[in-house]
Amino acid sequence: MDAIFKGIFDNGLTQTIDVKDFLLCLGVSLVLGLIMAVAYMIKNEHSNSFIVTLALLPAVVCVVIMMVNGNIGAGVAVAGAFSLVRFRSAPGSAKEIVAIFLAMGTGLISGMGYLGFAGLFTLIMCAMFIIYNLISGGYARRTASNKMITITIPEDLDYTGAFDDIFAQYTKKNELVKVKTTNMGSMFRLTYNITLRDASKEKEMIDRIRERNGNLEIMVSKQENRIAEL
Repeated sequence: MDAIFKGIFDNGLTQTIDVKDFLLCLGVSLVLGLIMAVAYMIKNEHSNSFIVTLALLPAVVCVVIMMVNGNIGAGVAVAGAFSLVRFRSAPGSAKEIVAIFLAMGTGLISGMGYLGFAGLFTLIMCAMFIIYNLISGGYARRTASNKMITITIPEDLDYTGAFDDIFAQYTKKNELVKVKTTNMGSMFRLTYNITLRDASKEKEMIDRIRERNGNLEIMVSKQENRIAEL
């Protein structure tokens, strides 16, 4: 049976891995990957493919590290192979990238045989991950009132201060960030970044603006936040 798991290039100077040790490290990596996947699902939007990846990645890295097994040449080759890997999906957020690195770190520690440290590392990092998600949830609720509103007005309406009184009533702050001509120059399209005083009165504010701009097109969307992601 041992001959089945012995490498054909092994010699007397090569350290071989016992099957029981291999299964133990692999099993611990799978369990730790599952813990990380469950922790990531708390208060985070996620896809099924990413959760499966996060759960299996520690085991994959663990096996790779065990197979290298102190061989410097093999280690360099594995590093080069990993450098060629590219994710074929949409670019990930900063939080997803951190989760991937945490999973790789867990697999690395497990593959080196430090199963206790791997478990301790996973528990600490998952706990901190959940705590930071709960803290950032309050920030997300605050930023929900940040909107971007695009208003179309006729060319004969002076847009300078045209909606200041309405914004003063319904917003905490507002800023005109873009002015664009449209419809062969017969209309202007104004883009504002605003912070609502009361999100429940958004429709009431839009109705007031419609009265002012002659019932032309108005669009309200989530405000872009370039500092939120890498």
